[in-house]
Amino acid sequence: MKQIVIAILSGLLFGAGLALSGMLNPEKVLGFLDITGHWDPTLALVMGGALLVNIPATRWILKQPAPKMAPYFTLTSLKQVDKPLVVGAVLFGVGWGLVGLCPGPAITLLAGGNPQVVLFVSAMLAGLWLQPVLAGYLKRAFRQADA
Repeated sequence: MKQIVIAILSGLLFGAGLALSGMLNPEKVLGFLDITGHWDPTLALVMGGALLVNIPATRWILKQPAPKMAPYFTLTSLKQVDKPLVVGAVLFGVGWGLVGLCPGPAITLLAGGNPQVVLFVSAMLAGLWLQPVLAGYLKRAFRQADA
């Protein structure tokens, strides 16, 4: 029960931060991404502020023997950039640039019931569901190209 309460409070804090920073407004996000037009640098300050808090907090947290709400830390063992990471990053960036939404803000905006946001999140979930199929296809395609 305690973990559920912490998860809800964390989600509310995250959503409030997204709303306060303007990241729930696709026009503001697209303005930040439009570096050749009317660029809006304010989200760079949001990201910089997040890094100023996150970097020292993460270093401190990882020095603890274990997380407060789990038996151990779960960290990735991957240490290199590979093709799936690059392809995924490109797809994420294209989606973000086309719509001005990324997963966190989109899920937060679902509460408003906007049909465009519902469609975006539905497409995002479909992409997550299709990912294993696409990953297998791409793996075979890259193998054939390398041969």
